[in-house]
Parts: sequence; structure tokens; C-alpha cells
Amino acid sequence: MSDPVPALTDRHGRVHRDLRISLTDRCSLRCTYCMPAEGVPWLAGSTMLTTAELVRIARVAVGLGITEVRLTGGEPLLRTDVVDVVRQIAALTGPLGPPEVSITTNALRLPALAAPLKDAGLRRVNISIDTLDRERFAALTRRDRLHDTLAGIAAADAAGLHPIKLNAVAMRGVNDDEVVDLVRFAVDRGYEMRFIEQMPLDAGHTWDRTQMVTQAEVLASLRSAFALTEVPGRGSAPAERWLVDGGPQTVGVIASVTAPFCGACDRVRLTADGQLRSCLFSRSETDLRTLLRDGADDETLGAAFRDCLAGKKPGHDIDDPSFLQPDRPMSAIGG
Repeated sequence: MSDPVPALTDRHGRVHRDLRISLTDRCSLRCTYCMPAEGVPWLAGSTMLTTAELVRIARVAVGLGITEVRLTGGEPLLRTDVVDVVRQIAALTGPLGPPEVSITTNALRLPALAAPLKDAGLRRVNISIDTLDRERFAALTRRDRLHDTLAGIAAADAAGLHPIKLNAVAMRGVNDDEVVDLVRFAVDRGYEMRFIEQMPLDAGHTWDRTQMVTQAEVLASLRSAFALTEVPGRGSAPAERWLVDGGPQTVGVIASVTAPFCGACDRVRLTADGQLRSCLFSRSETDLRTLLRDGADDETLGAAFRDCLAGKKPGHDIDDPSFLQPDRPMSAIGG
């Protein structure tokens, strides 16, 4: 009889299979819902994990049953050795086999990197695009780069990084009038559009729930133009999905605020400076960087993973009066 597969299980019985690794806190855009125009103080270079360090942590995690590694930021493609990072992580193997490696990106560097990333072992991409209007894109991101984002999406498609998922943060009075147009854009090209409820993760701590476009509002807009059929079997995926006009294309909504999916969460996050987080909204972290640099062995690193998850709460408690927004903004946590 073979040994059981090791599992990263928290005290609520959730088995963790998904590791999100932030490669950098830096970003080439300045999205209004994420950071101020002048940016935020960047993490000190000496605190950032080296490639060898982050690959070692990934190797330990894969040995503990992690089956998906998502590379995030900031903007992960700003890391100069991102192709090598992908290659090394994709070559790992554990008791459940090699991990699926994916990336979340603003796509600005994908025209040059999509093919090399695919060759290195990248399986798929999630691409942020909140609007199809050039002026609105420039106002939202404070950069006139819509053309580059669209070129990056096309490059990912040409390289075979499928399925291509497009993410938009729905914002009242900003882009909520484009919900239908964004879905048409995606469906016409064989992509999956996903709308994300705006979360309290901005650097300025200016999040206002009354300005957030809810899942119910997104679906109401979509049903004015499409027939939606719910896709069953969501599992631990963050997005609820619907077939558009009978399929095969789908649209998803990530309703972290109004319909949280914490009960099935299987994600754990590693920041670019080596801090392990059990939840996007956690106010505590486990310092893996210091352990690494003090000579910890793999068993000690594995124990740190388990200790981190032992303190994971059943939910993020955004609706609780005692909720406090994390000190780190999204760009410094990694999605």
C-alpha cells in the first residue's frame, strides 16, 4: 500500500492545492483601485526572494500536495528572469505530479514573452482588462497602453496559452456600462470574461462598498443581452460561471464580497519578500525568508506552511464590523 499524499489541511478541513507566488510588487500601470498615481513605496531589493529561494519554497509546497502555482505581482512579467522562473517551477514534481503553472498579468509584455513562456512550461494566463475604451483605459490605469494590452492578449492566444481568462473589476460610474461589451469581445474570440467585485485592498484604503458593483448587478446587466445558464460543479474555483447563449463560451463572476467562497478556499499566498499568507485579507504572515536565510531544512519549511494554515480563519469577515483592511495593498500581496 502506497503512502498517503501529504496534504496542507487547515483546521476547517480545507485541503490546499493552489499556491500563489508574487514575483514582484512593482507594476507598470497605476490602476486607480489599486494604487495612487505616484505609486507606493516598493519593497527593498534585499528583502525580495531570489529565484533559487522562491523555487525552493515552491518545491517544498509541491511536495506537500500543491498542484497549481499561479505567478502574480504587482506585474510578474516585470521580473527579468520570469521565463526561467516558469521553467524551473514547471519542472518540479511531487506526489500528485508536476504543478500547473499559470500567470496573472496586465499583458503589456506578452507580445515578446508569450511564446518563450509557453515553451518554458506556462499553461495559461489571466489578463486584466477593465475597459475597451482607450481614453477610459488611460484614465483608469494612468497609462495610455490599451493597444499594448490588446496586443498581449492576441500574443497569448497565438502562443496557445489557453484558456485565456480576462479579468475586469466592475466599478460604478466607471466601467459598469461596458459589462456587455466586454463579454461580447471575449465570446467573439473564444475567451472567458470574468468580473471581479471590487475588494478592500487598495493602497489608499478608500474602498467604499456602496460604490462596488455587485454580482447581482453584473448578472442583471448581462441578462439584458444574453441567455445565461449556470455551470454546475464550481469546486474551489473563485468564479461562478455561466454559459453565454448556450455556450460553449462562459462568463464568470468572482463575488468575494457579496457571495464569498471561503468555505472551499484552497489557496495560500507567498509575497515577493517571502511572507506566507493564508488568506488575501490576512493581517498576519509567516516569515519564510528568514527561515530560508537562517538555513532551515525542507522539513522546517513544511512545518511553517502547516503552522500558517493552522491559523486560517473560516472566512475573510469583510461584513464583520471588526474587519480591518490588510496593511499591505494588493500589489504587495499578490493575487
